[in-house]
Amino acid sequence: MRKVYTIIFIMVIAVISSSCEQTTSKQATISKAEDSKYAATFEELSMGMLWSFEFYLPNTDKRWVNVWVERYQDGEKDPDPVTQLSYGMSPNEVDEGNLGLAIISPELKQPSIFLYAPGVTQSAKRMEEGFNENLASAWGYGLGDEKLELELGETVTLGGYRQASTKDSIKVQDFSSEASIEEMIDKDHLVLLLKMKIEEKTDLEE
Repeated sequence: MRKVYTIIFIMVIAVISSSCEQTTSKQATISKAEDSKYAATFEELSMGMLWSFEFYLPNTDKRWVNVWVERYQDGEKDPDPVTQLSYGMSPNEVDEGNLGLAIISPELKQPSIFLYAPGVTQSAKRMEEGFNENLASAWGYGLGDEKLELELGETVTLGGYRQASTKDSIKVQDFSSEASIEEMIDKDHLVLLLKMKIEEKTDLEE
């Protein structure tokens, strides 16, 4: 009987250890946070547009996070990002909190834009070209309603903004669809894409 209890005890310990290992090795995740305090503030003050996310990053001492905004004007991609944010190698075991992109006063010819992440922020940067306040525009998320698990080394489109080639109307498009994004880039006057990639420390050292 003692042998049976011993075997059961060992099995229970193995299950608990396995559960702990799964929790520790949990993937980085991101999800929309449209009801965040940041989004509420932007809406209340009519400041502009805000893409707001809840971001969870484990094993932060081995990870590097890159967030940037690509710009396409009349089908041509700018050689450099409009703005970007890179951080990592944190001493914390886990980093989690709000991550997002804000465009302040998009109705102006030169609106301001900035990125933020858990514990990291940057000053607003004025966009000196590309915007045309007279054209029809739209913006949206590249994520669905479910939490997304982020694979290391994979580039993910979190959202985007676009201005049509005319001022009268703009066709509904999906920022979660590569085909739709390609069509926007090909036909619209301006397309901004918010992108993200997480890398391992070993990958950066190669």
